[in-house]
Amino acid sequence: MATLYTQQSKNVWRTWLLMAVFFAVVIAVGFFASYYYNNPGILFFAIIFSLVMNVTSYWYADKIALVSSGAIAIDPEHNPDHLELKRIVENLAITAGLPTPAIYIINDQSPNAFATGRNKEHAAVAVTTGLLAILNKTELEGVLAHELSHIGNRDILLSTVVVVLVGFISLAADIFIRSSMFGGGRSRESRDGNPLAIIGIIFIVLSPIFATLIQLAISRKREFLADASGALLTRYPEGLASALEKISVVGSEIPLRRASNATAHLYISNPFGGDSSVGGEKTDTRKGFGSKISNLFNTHPPTEERIAALRNQG
Repeated sequence: MATLYTQQSKNVWRTWLLMAVFFAVVIAVGFFASYYYNNPGILFFAIIFSLVMNVTSYWYADKIALVSSGAIAIDPEHNPDHLELKRIVENLAITAGLPTPAIYIINDQSPNAFATGRNKEHAAVAVTTGLLAILNKTELEGVLAHELSHIGNRDILLSTVVVVLVGFISLAADIFIRSSMFGGGRSRESRDGNPLAIIGIIFIVLSPIFATLIQLAISRKREFLADASGALLTRYPEGLASALEKISVVGSEIPLRRASNATAHLYISNPFGGDSSVGGEKTDTRKGFGSKISNLFNTHPPTEERIAALRNQG
């Protein structure tokens, strides 16, 4: 079984590979756009901008994620709940052999949490007020151990970089599609249906879909690993399993207000309130082809599968 440490080097390489793939995709988008508009300057701009975005995503993606979620630093001196949260995080960090991450609160009734940062020395954990309201101490420890496992597994950089890179690819494709609808700046060759231009258009239109599928696949796999690692950290899998049950039920009724497609994969549970498979109406759990295709577009594995894995582990 993968533990807190076995996937560290793999996630570092996956991060660099993702950034390399992003660079290649942006270059390809820039090439086809420059060919379509007969403007070589677009390609040079794409090269420079992709380099800037790679650097930005490495150094600042965590700050972007925190700001976009509305997270603010805890105030343990004036808030007893924040003080207890700080103590739990500190104790778990010591147990895991990690530096204590920065701790943030999101003022939202929807129960959820995420970890972010480029490495264990520059990491942060954010939880919602709704999470603190519905979980007992052992359940909260389970959730925080899950988030610290993301830090220990070194997949916080991978998941945080995705926020910026996938978001940019989607934005670039959207700009191209909108501008091409007006037909401005196109060469006569592209108007006449040149095959290369047609291939380029198809590639640009589909690139956000491929980028999103990569994003979601990365998210689903790392959640199972963090569940297992978090349970090993607390030595009490039932704490996280019970927390996931509560989060699934309440979260399906109260979506996170500031959730976005770019940051959804960061959270411990689907922030859009789409998972009501535990404690409420059952989602479609058929194993047919249609169900498998549908699962490709889920940011998280089904909650009932995660809970079953934890309870089998215990």
